[in-house]
Amino acid sequence: MGAYILRRLLLMIPTVVGIMAISFAVVQFAPGGPVEQVISQLTGQSDSASDRLSGGGDLMGQQSFDDSSSRYRGAQGLDPELIAKLEKQFGFDKPPLTRFGEMMWNYIRFDFGESFFRNTSVINLILDKMPVSISLGIWILLFSYTISIPLGIRKAVKDGSTFDVWTSGVIIIGYAVPSFLFGILLIVVFAGGSFFDWFPLRGLVSDNFASLSWWQKPLDYFWHLLLPLISLSLAAFATTTLLTKNSFIEEIKKQYVTTARAKGLTEHRVLYGHVFRNAMLIIIAGFPGAFISAFFTGSLLIENIFSLDGLGRLGYLSVVNRDYPIVFATLYIFSLMGLFVGLISDLIYTWIDPRIDFERRDV
Repeated sequence: MGAYILRRLLLMIPTVVGIMAISFAVVQFAPGGPVEQVISQLTGQSDSASDRLSGGGDLMGQQSFDDSSSRYRGAQGLDPELIAKLEKQFGFDKPPLTRFGEMMWNYIRFDFGESFFRNTSVINLILDKMPVSISLGIWILLFSYTISIPLGIRKAVKDGSTFDVWTSGVIIIGYAVPSFLFGILLIVVFAGGSFFDWFPLRGLVSDNFASLSWWQKPLDYFWHLLLPLISLSLAAFATTTLLTKNSFIEEIKKQYVTTARAKGLTEHRVLYGHVFRNAMLIIIAGFPGAFISAFFTGSLLIENIFSLDGLGRLGYLSVVNRDYPIVFATLYIFSLMGLFVGLISDLIYTWIDPRIDFERRDV
């Protein structure tokens, strides 16, 4: 197992470099970079933006129609010296390969630099937004696993019954409805839309959270989280339930279950003493991956709909504003975490079922 872990760790290096290189290359051809963003502010907001960027100096100078500035959209008519200062400020005065090499060298040391437009370090921004995304990810998994596993087991035992049929219909409908659309429906009905005004629409806690008593704080916290969690739990709930049901059905049909029943064991003992461990292998081993999925990929639209200032919203706004340090830093961190989670999932497989040996097969 040690050799397998070492191979996987070594393979992470070219994988991360490849992900970052492809993303970096795509960005080079994407229109509307940070220089263009500032140029649009300069041309649309007069001299105040120029003073903010140049430290108060007269960078606009005499208008020039030099072709050196025309490669940026909207740059014609601006002083070429201003364009050069903007390029230097954002690091675009260096060749792409040099910029990519410097970026990767800094990222290896977890030095992500500062945001282009937020005047703070990228790592501080990520740490500041992380509690919201962690809250969503953890509670979604707890809710979905707590409900889905018992329901999936019940459906497997009652396979083909009326209970199994109607619950399957509800689950399929829930899975088919997009989470953001269901979130909008919840807002319309329960959050001050057309019917009731029972739940808040902004933030993770209320403005007076610090002055609340110890028992009111958790209530306020869940009061803000309930609607986003319900919206996000639909897909995870359906997937885990059906996966649990199918795993149990497959195990129940095996010979060792028939043998256990023939020995006179109760159905409860057969189900939870023998079937449970084998059937739950794929569910438990997939827990880290499910957490990462709920943590990073499922909350973008929900965070925007419910005005939750988490990593999903931060990443979205960074892409829109071409704040590349945040975009690449979050991509780098998420890529590393995804690769490590994949390795952890494999190790959990071997811990649950020692018969699995990854060293005997290719990575």
